[in-house]
Amino acid sequence: MKKKKVTSEPYKTIGEIAKDLNLVDKNTGSLQTHTIRYWEKQFKQIKPIVRAGNRRYYSKKDLNIIKLIQFLLKDRGFTISGAKKILDNKNADDIDEDNILGVYKPGLKNAKLIKDKVKKISRIISELKDFK
Repeated sequence: MKKKKVTSEPYKTIGEIAKDLNLVDKNTGSLQTHTIRYWEKQFKQIKPIVRAGNRRYYSKKDLNIIKLIQFLLKDRGFTISGAKKILDNKNADDIDEDNILGVYKPGLKNAKLIKDKVKKISRIISELKDFK
């Protein structure tokens, strides 16, 4: 007799996700679940389980992707299109906010080039400050 595999992964409702992400209207205190539903339509990486009554249940992986989307849009100022490009170029299993643009990944060919350009720009800014 085969045993059914019990998943230990807890699923969260859209309301719980909104609370976790602090998506709350400051005036009314209501949860902004519409934001998550919109992101779900825009980003193919978000795949909640939809059960009876059209209730959505999100896995830990979905939560991490939604957190990354929020980070890209709100903290980094990306457009929806820009965030889609980043998510489409990454493996959704190894999303890491600290390495979001790949600049800090060891072995990246242009990392040295980028660091050199940043140093050069810093030198120019320093020279301009001295020029004043």
